[in-house]
Amino acid sequence: MNTIKTTGSFENLQSREFQKRILANPSSVILDVRTKAEFESKRIPNSINIDVMDTSFIESISTLDKSKTYFVYCRSGGRSGSACSIMRKQGFEVYNLDGGISGWTGKTC
Repeated sequence: MNTIKTTGSFENLQSREFQKRILANPSSVILDVRTKAEFESKRIPNSINIDVMDTSFIESISTLDKSKTYFVYCRSGGRSGSACSIMRKQGFEVYNLDGGISGWTGKTC
């Protein structure tokens, strides 16, 4: 089964490939782009939260280190796909969790 789908400027990775690449890149950043309430209820360990629907999203990501790789997720993959598109245009290396945290097979907190 193919675990990678390319969407022009970033890759959608299924859960196992997403986890594998995070482990292979220990300096990467796991970015949750859901609301604060969603983030607080269930999240991937060591992730940070910047809500893509917040009007300050672009301003917030502009403070992030572009030399790092970002693994981005939301609930089902839609919002994180939008965030990846925005971030890619800003010069970030990003990967989207296909299916979002709903399809995540790793640990959560």
